[in-house]
Amino acid sequence: MSNDDLVTLTDKQKKARRSRNVAIGLALAALVIIFYLATIAKFGPAILDRSL
Repeated sequence: MSNDDLVTLTDKQKKARRSRNVAIGLALAALVIIFYLATIAKFGPAILDRSL
């Protein structure tokens, strides 16, 4: 593949891509936190009363 086949992004496009990546990362982190809290809420206090 030669350099003629590659797309060169403008600074505006690079900034937009970065913003989208940050938004996706934050959304994924929020989902992880929601699932964690939902799991804790489902098990309730019983989650701390487990024998090892």
